[in-house]
Amino acid sequence: MPPIPPHTPDPQSTPSPVKEIHLMRLHGLLSFPLTPFTSDDKVDLGVFAAHLEQQIAAGPAALFVACGTGEFTALSPDEYRDVVATAVRVADGRLPVVAGCGGGPRLAREFAETAAACGADGLLLLPPYLVSSTPAGLVDHIRYVAAATALPVTVYQRANAVLDEAAALALLDIPTVTGIKDGRGDVDAMLRLVTAVRTSGHPRADAFGFLNGLPTAELSVQAYGAIGVECYSSAVLCFAPDLATAFHRAVRAGNKGAVRTLLAEFYLPFVALRDTAPGYAVALVKAGARQAGLDMGHVRPPLVDPAAEHERRLAEVIARGRATLAGLEV
Repeated sequence: MPPIPPHTPDPQSTPSPVKEIHLMRLHGLLSFPLTPFTSDDKVDLGVFAAHLEQQIAAGPAALFVACGTGEFTALSPDEYRDVVATAVRVADGRLPVVAGCGGGPRLAREFAETAAACGADGLLLLPPYLVSSTPAGLVDHIRYVAAATALPVTVYQRANAVLDEAAALALLDIPTVTGIKDGRGDVDAMLRLVTAVRTSGHPRADAFGFLNGLPTAELSVQAYGAIGVECYSSAVLCFAPDLATAFHRAVRAGNKGAVRTLLAEFYLPFVALRDTAPGYAVALVKAGARQAGLDMGHVRPPLVDPAAEHERRLAEVIARGRATLAGLEV
């Protein structure tokens, strides 16, 4: 691959005021709360508020609501508004609230506008609905959605939304795009994006953020940390915050023994169970939150709730993780 030439800022690009949320400045775990549903399939905002308080008590750097773990694609526009508004109210300025948005370009803009009206601090732009294109076409989509508000935008790279180095550099000229969340797991490709941005000479290069957003990101946190992507999301925080925060402390302290032990005794068994069925990256997390005492309800189709045997095994995995944690110094 030929080297990426030094970046020349677009002379037509002028900075616009945005809220100061840069992923490079976020330290700590990022919470991606679940969206609870009642038995008659309504969003349970009371349980959601309690869930948010529990998440905030665990000390995350930000709340990312109505995203993948929060079943964004299953929410109606009215439900989305209620979820984001509730998160903003509960957070009450204690930490940033970032709202998911996505779908086709017009619909994504409407979600972005709703999030801004509700007082959200930022947006996580999910991949466009079904349509595949070139990296340049993806940049056009991002630019189109970002223009709807002044909120800072983090771009979620996964599935049909894949950036190359030139596209990553083009994002620097969209003033409100402040970071990339990676859900692909291609460390080599991510290294190329990070290197292209950091060495570009662009005035925003150092502040631009990169986030490890893989399912159960704890498994890849060491590999991503080695290429300069240290911030990561934790679905485990939704149901076992003691394990998630202890693992995070061990990683940050360089306690490799504790990291290996928690991976072997909890995270790897959990991921093996998660991989039993498609969609368990959400459904199993929701089951864990139910086991922790919150009436989170079901997942909406096409996701499926875990089988009874899988829920039993999940309880065993969590108990094993906590027994392991009790014998560690982290």
